[in-house]
Amino acid sequence: MQCFPSLVLALSSLLGALALLQLSLYLRVPSRYGKHEERLCRPRGRVPARCAWFLQELPSFLVPALLLALRSPPRLEPLGCRLLCCLFCWHYFYRTFIYPFFTRGRPFPLQLLFFGTLFCIYNGFLQGYYLIYCAEYPNDWCTDIRFTSGLLLFLLGMGINIHSDLLLRQLRKPGEVTYKIPQGGLFTYVSGANYFGEIVEWFGFAIATWSLPAFAFAFFTLCCIGPRAYHHHRYYLKTFTDYPKSRKALIPFVF
Repeated sequence: MQCFPSLVLALSSLLGALALLQLSLYLRVPSRYGKHEERLCRPRGRVPARCAWFLQELPSFLVPALLLALRSPPRLEPLGCRLLCCLFCWHYFYRTFIYPFFTRGRPFPLQLLFFGTLFCIYNGFLQGYYLIYCAEYPNDWCTDIRFTSGLLLFLLGMGINIHSDLLLRQLRKPGEVTYKIPQGGLFTYVSGANYFGEIVEWFGFAIATWSLPAFAFAFFTLCCIGPRAYHHHRYYLKTFTDYPKSRKALIPFVF
């Protein structure tokens, strides 16, 4: 396999178009799972949350690994390129092999699992293909301001995301399916602290890679989970009379 810049451009452009489609579909009406499931049509087929998250996220970890295995000789030079590929795989290692086994979410709609898996295959190929076969970085890229600032944002976002997931899990005892008001951490300021962390994470990754595929993915993340954070905020305000009015939907002190 060799690098085809036109393929990278086409796949990145399509990812940007899919982001706009997601925004148009779910800006006014939330996607049909979790706390928004009861207000809309309940899907027939559902998969246990732990199994669903594992199956959905697995391709984002396996596809880049497969691309790397098919590359002979391996092309992850210089150090900056190796680190960037590790960042992507690190996130999805957590999402595949750690997060699913602690989540206490409700069963996942089979239709959303199918489309989520397709997206992870698509995006895993795009990001892995670019970094392994196409990316060109100078030997001192890991000291470039774009790499260092992006890495710091990535680590900050991932820390916020993981900590917020932990706080959400602690809201429920085993077997509980009721929703409660999140407390602590960045939830003090925003309703979607976990989503905010993931958006910061992938924009940090985009800055660190300084690539079209990564920026397209960060934009997709914003358009996909940004509206969900907004609908979560509205749900909390309507459901809990004591919900803190000072909290914002997604970005502290702004929205």
